Amino acid sequence: MALLDGKTILVTGVLTDHSIAFHVARLAQQEGAQVILTSFGRQLRLTQAIAKRLPAPAPVVELDVTDDAHLAALADAVRVHADHLDGVVHSIGFAPQSVLGGNFLAGQWADVATALQVSAFSLKSLAVAAQPLLSGGGSVVGLTFDASVAWPVYDWMGVAKAAFESTSRYLARDLGPHGIRVNLVAAGPVKTTAAKSIPGFEAVEGGWDERAPLGWDVSDPEPTARAVAALLSDWFPATTGEIVHVDGGVHAMGM
Repeated sequence: MALLDGKTILVTGVLTDHSIAFHVARLAQQEGAQVILTSFGRQLRLTQAIAKRLPAPAPVVELDVTDDAHLAALADAVRVHADHLDGVVHSIGFAPQSVLGGNFLAGQWADVATALQVSAFSLKSLAVAAQPLLSGGGSVVGLTFDASVAWPVYDWMGVAKAAFESTSRYLARDLGPHGIRVNLVAAGPVKTTAAKSIPGFEAVEGGWDERAPLGWDVSDPEPTARAVAALLSDWFPATTGEIVHVDGGVHAMGM
């Protein structure tokens, strides 16, 4: 029996076949799950095209996590393709360039607020919108970049990730009685579109392989995707509010 046999998983954030979300969707299908993707706006056609590169066709439903109408319509949009969900993957993040790349002190609230809404509050928004479909319980898994320290150039996205991680713990508290687990995977740096959009991100990923006891390949999203797939499965039935590090071990090392 495959790891995710018979499960239906909603995956956000698939924009290219290099993204972690794409590889989560691919692994989920290979492990027996039905996968539904989300996208919106100009990115919708791109996601629909990338979906064709998955092992099996995957429908794409429209969802902008900052749009209340989209969130309210999510359950009905998913029900066109499946009557329930067993898991949800949050792979969403955005911050304006003005609050990245060394601009921490110059950051203005309007841009910081955008980063916090899209990259942190959206976890709550997505989980609540999907809750009616998770009536039998299930797993919500998000992707983070360790927010326990201050990173070069990450600036207000780092603050947003700290809020994201805290949000996951409160969701674990409030959704646990409904049988819904909420966990995060803290990935090491991977060369994704999101990483490339951060000016100077090379300062973070540089030397990661040398510092990682297990080594680290910034071009390989597979280890992170496997951790997400495992947390979506039934093999972690009593784990919630957790952050699983998939970074080669860097988080546990001193300088």
